Amino acid sequence: MALMRLQAGRHICQSSHNRGFISIYGSCRSYSDYSKNGFSRRGIFGQGIENALPYGSAKVTELKCLLTETRSMSTRVKAPPQVRQGGLQLAIFSPGMIYDPYTPREPISFLRRCFTPSGWKRTKEDIIVELKNAYAIAKLRKLTGYSKKEFYQEAIKLYKEISTLIVKGDKTSLRKAVTEHMYSVLKNEMKQRESRWNSVYWELVEPVMSIRTLRARMIGVDKNNLDKAFIQLTLEFLSKQKFEAYDLKGAVVSGDKAKEVLVRDIWVFERSLFHTRSYWRLCGRISL
Repeated sequence: MALMRLQAGRHICQSSHNRGFISIYGSCRSYSDYSKNGFSRRGIFGQGIENALPYGSAKVTELKCLLTETRSMSTRVKAPPQVRQGGLQLAIFSPGMIYDPYTPREPISFLRRCFTPSGWKRTKEDIIVELKNAYAIAKLRKLTGYSKKEFYQEAIKLYKEISTLIVKGDKTSLRKAVTEHMYSVLKNEMKQRESRWNSVYWELVEPVMSIRTLRARMIGVDKNNLDKAFIQLTLEFLSKQKFEAYDLKGAVVSGDKAKEVLVRDIWVFERSLFHTRSYWRLCGRISL
């Protein structure tokens, strides 16, 4: 009798363990069905195991934590060695537009400004314009250590370099000095020029006569972080230049390199404030 009771008890234990394993496989089958229907694999997998295993809640929690940690570790991907060492530079895409383009303000008399509603409105608009300029410059100085003198020196250098690249038709080097949209514009202009003239002589008579900032604007890309923005500075260059164009036979068809011509250019330079290796690029020109 004792032997029969022992065998019966062993049979009951084996049956209970077998039902437990069957429920695990059942949960796995239901998991595979749900995953095909687009449900979260992690949520269904955890819930299936929790309902199937005949263990305590502590064991289930430990198992779920282990699965969660394994999944998060499997998704940690290291950057390539070139990026970690600083060998590669991330691409910086320009917004592709000039934000609030500069336009000269109509002169207004002192009496009209002080004693008429239109003058008061104009004064308010002028104050807002200057506040925007001051805010953009202050942000630029805070994040990049902007210096007006150093920037003007760099801007004149870029002005001469970009103009020389356009004359030479060096599109490869030009692509690095201008934004994507500006490169497309300049490439079309160069194609039109090459259809008219065979070659061009251009010279900038240095030093540049004058340079000044007409406008400073910021273009935000993240409303929750004002430091993630692009800065645009509109500069006016006043300089003397020499120009002469030739046809296929080398004959002069336009200009005279013996004469100095007074030229006024308004260029807009752009720079990212949230990329460590960003630099100034030409993003547009304004014709008045």
